[in-house]
Parts: sequence; C-alpha cells; structure tokens
Amino acid sequence: MNKFWLILGQTYLNKIKTKSFIITTVITLLLMLGVTNIDRIFQAFENEDEVKSKIAVIDESGKLFSLFNENMSELDKKIQIEKAKENESELDKRVIEGDIDGYVILSSTENEIIRGTYKSMSMTETDIPYTIEQALQQVKIKIGSEKLNLNSEQLDQLFSAVQLKKVALEENAKSEEELNQARVLVYILLFIIYFSVIFYASMIAMEVATEKSSRVMEILISSVSPVQHMFAKILGIGLLSLTQLALILIVTFGSLKANLSNLQNMAGGFLGFSDLPASTFIYAGIFFLLGYFLFATLAAFLGSLVSRIEDVNQMITPMTLLIVAAFMIAMFGLGNPEAPFITITSYIPFFTPMIMFLRVGLLNLPFWEIALSIGILLGTIILLAVIGARIYKGGVLFYGKTPSWKDVKKVLELTKKD
Repeated sequence: MNKFWLILGQTYLNKIKTKSFIITTVITLLLMLGVTNIDRIFQAFENEDEVKSKIAVIDESGKLFSLFNENMSELDKKIQIEKAKENESELDKRVIEGDIDGYVILSSTENEIIRGTYKSMSMTETDIPYTIEQALQQVKIKIGSEKLNLNSEQLDQLFSAVQLKKVALEENAKSEEELNQARVLVYILLFIIYFSVIFYASMIAMEVATEKSSRVMEILISSVSPVQHMFAKILGIGLLSLTQLALILIVTFGSLKANLSNLQNMAGGFLGFSDLPASTFIYAGIFFLLGYFLFATLAAFLGSLVSRIEDVNQMITPMTLLIVAAFMIAMFGLGNPEAPFITITSYIPFFTPMIMFLRVGLLNLPFWEIALSIGILLGTIILLAVIGARIYKGGVLFYGKTPSWKDVKKVLELTKKD
C-alpha cells in the first residue's frame, strides 16, 4: 500500500510543478478576476465627459431636430449632435475625412410618417444606428400623442408592459426568480464539469501513454500491481484537479462577493444565489466527482492501449465525443428540463453527471430518482473499474504498432496468461 501512496504523491507533485499547470491556473485565475470585475474594467477605460461620436443632422421637415436632439441626449450623452448647414455631398466629404462619424437625414410625410436615413463609412457600428432608431421612435410617439391629445400619464398607460404573473400548481415548485438563478448556476457548473472532465481525463491517458513510451512502465509494473498503479494515477490527477478548482473557486468567490452588487445590476439580478438550496451545490460536487472517476477510469485503460503519445488523442476520441454529446444535450435541457429525452438520458451513465445535475438544479425531483441515477453511475464506475483494471493490467505491457479497439481482445489474453 505504501507504493500506491508513493505513486499517487509522485503523480500529484510532478504535475503540480509543471509549467503547463501553473500557467493554466494563473491564466484561469486572471480570467475569472477579469469576468467578476468587468464593470470596473469598463469604467477604467471610459471617460464620462468624453464624446464618443459626432453626428450631423439634416432636418428636411424643419421641425424634428430639437425633439430628436433632446431624445438623443437622454439616450446617450456621449453622442454629440449638430445641426448640419452643409448639403449631403459636403457631409459625405466630412465623414470620409473623419471630421464626423456620420449624418442623419430626417423627413416626414403629410401623414406625419417620420423617416430617417443614417449614412456613415461602414455598417459595422451597430450602437449608433440603434440609438438613432430609438430616438426617432420617441419622436414619433411624442408627435402622435400631441396629435391625439394624449397626456404623459395616458402615454405611460398605453405603452406600459403587460404584466404576466406565472403561478406553478406543483407543490414546492420553484419560483421564476429561483429558476433564473438556478439556470445561471447550472450553466456555469456545466461548463466547469465539461472542461474539467475532458482536461483531466485526457491528462491521465497522456500520463500513462508517456510512461509506456519511455518504457518506465515495465519497471513500475515489476514493483507494484497494475491495478494499484491505475488507481494511484486516477487519484493523483483527481487531487490535482481539486487543488486547481479550489484555487479558482476561492479567488472567484472572493472577487464575486466583493463586487456582487454591481454584477447583479449588469446581469439583471440573476447572480444572487442566496435563494438556491445548499443541496444544489452539494449535488454539483457529487456529480462532478462521479463524472470524473467515470471518465478517468475509462481514460486510464484507453491510455494503456497506446504505445505512442501521438496516438492518445485518436484513442480517446470516442470518450471525448461522449462528453461533448452530454454537454450539448444539457444545453438543450436548460430551456426544457422536463422533456422526455432529457429524463431518459439522465439515467444513461455517461450522460448522468451533467444531465441529472441539470434536472436536480432546475426541477424538484423526488429523492429516489436522484438516488437511482447515482446508484447506476456508481455501479457503472465499479464495473468499468473492474474491466478497466483487467485491460490496464495487460495494456501497460502491450506494445502494438497501431492502437485499435480490436487490441482489447489481445490485451485480455495477455492478462489471462499472467
């Protein structure tokens, strides 16, 4: 057993010291700090008094400019509006020379139909045309209300949004606010599970293949059993993943907590997770760990079938496709978690970690459904570990020219000879 812990510790320490691990962790931490402080970053680059754009206006109607200018100032103070004294050809020249960003031609028909034309160097800028459109819409409403003799209170009533109250008849059903918060949390955690499982499972396969290609494996197997070696690798990389995720979560949580109020305003209040039950976070950890062990065990014996590092990606491609399929199904399920397709796939072991967690986060499931899915997942992991250990035992000493799933039969024959 001492050799098991020795290999586990060596795997963990060797990987945690690598430049790739350190660089990946630092970049991820900086990225999360940037995301959780995005409002401060925008404020640092923005000057409230700075004019963002200059727009000239040709008012062919002779009565729309003042109202249009007033609405533009309310919508975006960084867009400077000037009444044009030149004709269109002269304004075209000013736009080309960069003196102004563009110009608007305002006109109205006898029936008070307001029309606007915006000309600029290109159509890649979308913010300014959108603001102009909103300003013209307000001009239209203002003129229309005066024509119909409507006061501001009547206008507010006319254009106020329809309020639709949603009431769930199911007992203990989640409110709309809780669902929105849960959907954001599930979305974030699905990405964590997806990338973590792919990254760390592939790392195990690469680690085994590297030792095989350097013939170090033959020395290791002579001193420790293949089964102990496989699980030492799995647990070693598992501890590495937990270390990295713990660092990322601690830094992200601290930064998020310090800047939560501003981010809530930007996200429409969806980032307030205080209404979510603690069980959602607990199940996130459970399904993450079970998903890791499932695919890590699969990756370990797939890596044992490979003789060259270059063949690792080819061998683990089916496993990667399974993870991608589970992620895509989960993304679909965010909008319709009660779909029969989502319910069925949540009990398929290779899809369970993501899809059952999705259902747990968004629905009020009876405990027996969750327990059944966890039981199926645990049973699959144990079965895969037993089969995987046998394949791993012969696979680490199998050196074929081209790795193939057909090699599994040869590997099992080597195991029987032992």
